Amino acid sequence: MAALLYLRMKAFDPRAWLALAAGAFSLSPRAARPWPAQADAQEDAQAGLRQALVQEGIALDLAGGVLSVPATVLIKNELLEYLLVGPNGAMHESLFLTQVRPSLLNAALLLLGVEPGRNAHWEERAGPGRESGTNEHGRPNRTIYPPQGDGFFLYAAWREAGETYFFRVEDMVRNLESGRSLRRQRWVYLGSRFLALKSGARESFLADVEGNLINLSFFFQGNTLLTSAAPECLEQTIWAANEWLLPGRGQPVRFFFAREPLERLTPEMLATLPEVREEAQAQQAGADK
Repeated sequence: MAALLYLRMKAFDPRAWLALAAGAFSLSPRAARPWPAQADAQEDAQAGLRQALVQEGIALDLAGGVLSVPATVLIKNELLEYLLVGPNGAMHESLFLTQVRPSLLNAALLLLGVEPGRNAHWEERAGPGRESGTNEHGRPNRTIYPPQGDGFFLYAAWREAGETYFFRVEDMVRNLESGRSLRRQRWVYLGSRFLALKSGARESFLADVEGNLINLSFFFQGNTLLTSAAPECLEQTIWAANEWLLPGRGQPVRFFFAREPLERLTPEMLATLPEVREEAQAQQAGADK
């Protein structure tokens, strides 16, 4: 049961999670039937990975193309650049916080058959007579291309006072420039990347190092797991929480990643929703003022 040994290690190797995901993916409905000897190893890999997912609160529905993670509301009254971060991430500018390790979440996303897209990128566009490559406002004269490719539709849900609240995450983000919510979209999967942080060092998974899982504004490095693809997300100072829809800071929600748009939550999904406590909600509302 080699795969299960990974779970007993104190230091988790992100490449090990990718290897486990590759082995377990063959048991997904999208995969071809393996040979018997391969099936035993793949079932072992699936058991190890599933145990790790359960330990961190990740619910995975391979057939439905949906997974969810526990999260909490983070920033409601300041500008946002991220949608979801971990404890070592940009907590001062993210709407939600999760304790799930980015590398493990990445392995779970890969189990749903997602393919990496292309991050936002730019090309220099030196205009006539502009040797410096700047425009008339003195800014770099560039053509910006938004992210493109495969990805997920994102949702947040919770229970409160006997009611179920279920939103597209875009509805929970305000565009201060247009006065509307963020446009709905498929968030592009990047999968972060590996990089040696110093000469001779072992490569690190940068989403684990930086703690940022999903960016709202464009970042050209491509270190997160997912990115917004809306062209207006080039701007970094126009995004804020739609606080009227959100429970108080620190309140729990369930964060969903879906391969196709969700019209409603299944009974299995509903069973994972946390309960927002009314008393704590009232106390936080007072603290937010």
